[in-house]
Amino acid sequence: MTKIESIMRMAPVIPVIVVDEIDHALPLARALVAGGLPVLEVTLRTEAALPAITAMKEVPGAIVGAGTVTNPTDLDKALDAGAEFVVSPGLTELLARAAIEKDVPFLPGIANAGDIMCGLDLGLGHFKFFPAIAAGGLPALKALAAPFHQCLFCPTGGIGPENAPEWLAFDPVLCVGGSWVAPRGKPDEVQVEAMARDAARLGK
Repeated sequence: MTKIESIMRMAPVIPVIVVDEIDHALPLARALVAGGLPVLEVTLRTEAALPAITAMKEVPGAIVGAGTVTNPTDLDKALDAGAEFVVSPGLTELLARAAIEKDVPFLPGIANAGDIMCGLDLGLGHFKFFPAIAAGGLPALKALAAPFHQCLFCPTGGIGPENAPEWLAFDPVLCVGGSWVAPRGKPDEVQVEAMARDAARLGK
C-alpha cells in the first residue's frame, strides 16, 4: 500500500480546512482528532495556513497536510512547514514530478479521463475528484472509474453529511474531503468534535 493510500484509509472524511487566525489552528485540530478525523488538510488560501500546519502537528495523532498546492514553490513551503502530504486542485506534470522527487504523499485533483491518464503516465493512481459535484457528481466518477479500475479516489467539492454516504458506498472511493466539519472562524471545540464524530461514522 502506498503512503497516500494509507492516509486516505485512516478516516472516511478528510477535513478541508481554511485557517484565518493562527490561534484557531490548535483547538480546531484537537477537536477534529478527538472526534476521530486525524487526517487534516490545511488549504494554502490564507496567510495563516503555513504556520497553522506547523501548529497542528503538535496535536498527538494528527496527520497534517497542505491543500491547494498548485506549484513546486507551494510544495516546498508546505514541506518546510511540516506538511506530511500534499493535495492539489489539479494535476500538472511539473508539480507531480516535484512531489514524486521529494517522495511526499501526493493527491492531485482530476476532473476527466485525460487528467487520470496523465496521472497514470506519471505513476500515480490515487486522485482527488474535484470539483466533485460540479464535475458531474457520482455518476461522472462511476463512468470514469470503469476504464480506470486501478485508480482510487477522494471526491471533494460539494460533499456534505447528506450525500457523503452515497459516495463512500462506491468501492473506488476511499474517503471524501469536506469543509462542513471544520467551519471557518473561531472553533467551538465541542461542536467540531461532535461533527467530526458523526463524520467518522459515515464510512461504517
